[in-house]
Amino acid sequence: MSTRGHDPRSDDELVAAVNRGDAEAFDVVYVRYRERVLAWAWRGTGNEADALDVVQETFRYLLSRFPGFRLTSRLTSLLYPVVRNLCRNRRSRPTDEGSVAWLEAATAAPGAGREAAEALARVLGSLAEAHREVVLLRYVDGLQIDEIAELLGVPGGTVKSRLHYALRRLRDDPVAGFLVEE
Repeated sequence: MSTRGHDPRSDDELVAAVNRGDAEAFDVVYVRYRERVLAWAWRGTGNEADALDVVQETFRYLLSRFPGFRLTSRLTSLLYPVVRNLCRNRRSRPTDEGSVAWLEAATAAPGAGREAAEALARVLGSLAEAHREVVLLRYVDGLQIDEIAELLGVPGGTVKSRLHYALRRLRDDPVAGFLVEE
């Protein structure tokens, strides 16, 4: 089965195949999750070069867990904390320019331009990291509350509270208020 097309196997089936020595199954896992891991890494590092390094280190870490790796939850629940820690360990804060470039790419929609991305980057940058993180996971990555809770290792109520606070803060901001729907 080629890693170029859609592979119908579940993550559990792929993990079992990698545990049996099927290198192509790991390639499928990589292809399935690389874009998501890259998006998380770019957000965490603020630049593409560091983000690509984090992607490589993340999948190297995952591969090192085989054979014998057991998938006990979603694969993203393993990958996200690895990406987050690798980004933090780089000790390089995302640059404003990197954040704006990432937001421009992430919000590439008709009529959304650099000014909107710059405004959004400024406002998101003013949020506490925990609040910014849930906003991005929810509205950029499109994850549900339970998925975010699992990724972050916190209760769903904590995610809801962080999201509520962040959205209230964004709505109250004179620059970003128009970007956040009621």
